[in-house]
Order: sequence, then C-alpha cells, then structure tokens
Amino acid sequence: MTSQEPATPTPPRYAERTYRSPAALVGGVLLLLLGVWLAGDALLRGDTHTRLTAVCALLLGVPLVTAYTLRPLVRAGDDTLTVRNPFRTITLPWGAVEDLRASFSTEVFTTTGKYQLWAIPVSLRQRKKAGRQAMRGADGTRPRFGPNADAGPPPRAAADQALDELRDLKERSDRRADVRTDARTDARMDGQSANEPVVRWSYPVIAPAVLGAIGLAVLIAV
Repeated sequence: MTSQEPATPTPPRYAERTYRSPAALVGGVLLLLLGVWLAGDALLRGDTHTRLTAVCALLLGVPLVTAYTLRPLVRAGDDTLTVRNPFRTITLPWGAVEDLRASFSTEVFTTTGKYQLWAIPVSLRQRKKAGRQAMRGADGTRPRFGPNADAGPPPRAAADQALDELRDLKERSDRRADVRTDARTDARMDGQSANEPVVRWSYPVIAPAVLGAIGLAVLIAV
C-alpha cells in the first residue's frame, strides 16, 4: 500500500473589514444636498451666465465633496489592505506593510513610502476621553489600576481600535506566509512585484473637477 502524505491544513480565512468615517459620510451628504439645492435654484431662476456658473460649480464641487467625504475607505482582507483616499486607491499586500501608526493622522508605512488613511481620522478628543476613563474606570467610580481595578479592557479611541484590528490582520497574514514557504519561493522567482503597492488614480473624480475649475475661471474672466 502506498502511504499518503498528510494534507497541509488550510489556514482559516476571515471576512473583510471595512472602515469609514460616519461623520464624514453625514457631512458629505448634507453638503451635496445644499449644493444641489443652491445650484438648482440658480438653474431655474438665473440668466445664462448664472446657469453656466452653477453648472461649472457643480462640476467642481460635487467631485471634491465626494472625494473628501464619501470616497475614503479602508478595506482589510486576509491578503491585502486597500486604501481608498480622495484621489488615489492604493492596494497593499500585507507583505508590503511594515507598520501602522496613528499620531495626528493614521498612516500605513510600506517598503516604498507611507500613505495616509483618510477613512480612519484621529480624534484627540476621543483619546483624551479614553485616557480619563482608563484612569477612573468606565463607570466613573472604580479605578482601572490598583486592587479594586475594573477587570474589563481599557477604553480606546476609534482610530486606535481600528489600527489594533489592522495590526492583528497583518500578524495573521505573516503567520500564513511563514507556512507558505514554497509559494513565496515561486513568487520570488517571478520578481519582487508580489509585495509592491499598486496605486491607481481616480480619474472619474479628477477629470470633472478640473473641467469645472477651468469653466469657472473662464466665466469669471469674461
């Protein structure tokens, strides 16, 4: 009888995690509604010059508001980290990620540079509040340090919690990469491109904004 080699266990895979800023989403929707209302009023009641100005303002304003409020997103999967910023989308294999930090903004450091995570803003107010709760306890009576300390985990700001989860995903990816030694060897033979960031510019956002800016400049000049 021929002996069969034991099958290599398949590492567990986890659902993708998506991060966005709720405050930015709400603010973006309100700004878009306000802009459409003002431009609609100008289109209905204004003269030809006013209508052209309103159209150009929409071409400039709608893409910019969308880019800075609705578009930013961070999606973390088992193999890649996708960062969607206002004008670029960066796809990062976990092997290219060296560090994740949050000081005044959240940033991911790679083998070729660093990228800001617009979808995970840092709130210094949340950090101060979490620090105060960590000192006196979440219920305001029991300290978190000493013999009567609360056994629960210390509170964390939203940005710090998100980075903790991203670091955990990176560690899991590193452990799976250690198991797939042969696959990494094959990838190395094909070149080092497997762990390089891929950056794509968002031309559907940039192009109408540029046209709107040019149109406004012409209308103001004439």
